[in-house]
Amino acid sequence: MKIILLGAPGAGKGTVAKLLTDYDGSVQISTGDILRAAVKEGTDLGREAKGYMDRGDLVPDGLIMQMMEVRLQQPDCEKGFILDGFPRTIPQAEALKSLLEKLHIRLDFVVNLEVPRDVILDRLTTRRTCSNPDCQEIYNIKSNPPLPDGTCKKCGSMTIQRDDETEEAILNRLETYNLKTAPLIGFYEKEGLLKTFASVNSAETVEAVKKAL
Repeated sequence: MKIILLGAPGAGKGTVAKLLTDYDGSVQISTGDILRAAVKEGTDLGREAKGYMDRGDLVPDGLIMQMMEVRLQQPDCEKGFILDGFPRTIPQAEALKSLLEKLHIRLDFVVNLEVPRDVILDRLTTRRTCSNPDCQEIYNIKSNPPLPDGTCKKCGSMTIQRDDETEEAILNRLETYNLKTAPLIGFYEKEGLLKTFASVNSAETVEAVKKAL
């Protein structure tokens, strides 16, 4: 499969992507992963990106697209790929369209995960993350709680509520998403590629996406 995953913070993009990669061996690709790998490997593009990151600046779209071009041509992408959280803006979507045409890659469709705001708030405000940077196991105090003393079941470190997962921070992130990323829904609708799925249950969403493929 060759798909893009769209959805607000807390829509379950990561979970859905993971379940879909297990289904057919497609690779999950996020810009964060690409940037970290390029910096770690010390590639020319990675060194250039690191300069921006070290200064606290955003990595320019042009550089991200160059990295995306390299990534999409790696052997593991031949089985398929799931772009998770990219593109985020209309200019990125236009640049990606040009890149895919250049590489003769045709998308199956764009998955838009639709989740009610109250469900997103409930999911994210009840999420807890292991504080150990080498573990980072994710819990939910309702559906998958850590140990009763608040420690991680895997490594024993304390679990924490991330600063960006308080109600105020989440509402702010949703506002940013609606301003910058939600217009992509209209962009891909015009392209005839958009398919919207209700995403209250990740397993059910994955089954619906499989059927659509």
